[in-house]
Amino acid sequence: MTTILQIETATQVCSAALSVNGSTVAVKELHAANIHAGSLTLFIEEVMHMASVAYRDLDAVAVSMGPGSYTGLRIGVSTAKGLCFALGRPLIAVETLKMMAMGFLAANAGYTGLVCPMIDARRMEVFTGLYDNTLAEVLPVSAKIIDEQSYLDELADHEITFIGDGADKCRNSIAAANARFSAENFNSAVNMSRLAFEAFKSGHFEDVAYFEPYYLKDFLITTAKKKV
Repeated sequence: MTTILQIETATQVCSAALSVNGSTVAVKELHAANIHAGSLTLFIEEVMHMASVAYRDLDAVAVSMGPGSYTGLRIGVSTAKGLCFALGRPLIAVETLKMMAMGFLAANAGYTGLVCPMIDARRMEVFTGLYDNTLAEVLPVSAKIIDEQSYLDELADHEITFIGDGADKCRNSIAAANARFSAENFNSAVNMSRLAFEAFKSGHFEDVAYFEPYYLKDFLITTAKKKV
């Protein structure tokens, strides 16, 4: 029996889940701004209690690796690494966009099109990738500025469902007949369960000391113009 604690903090969703052999047995999450630092460890405690699992019984800790919010990713990865150090357990990194696509496909059995998860990166830019219904990568993960020319080649031959907190702002730009938009949230640690279990079985672990989130873009610090 493989028990994995899963953490997702790449967006405004703060989510913790526990899975056994790839099936979710407990979850606690909330969609709200700026709650990760104060809520994540409480959510972890709650799912452990809900499932009646002791920390010593964990086989691994999985974390959503990005891309996404710089601050959210730092909090999630730091928490996961701290647990791994303390417990002597391996660290599993799950690609955030693939996790989102996994959630959509699990909720839409029989879907035959492509799925395009999008994470808001401000203005008309998104962190995005494109996957088929087997989770195979069609277009690589990238930071993409969306306009009327985006995805025209892919939409000519395929239905594409755009998901995530970056998708809604792109509705007016992506107006092709084959474009679909889902308002459902898939940034959940629940959607890591199968991917984390597969990584565990294959022994695909990260170096706890040196692993860093996948930011995709450099974090920019703006200097205040007004001097006090």
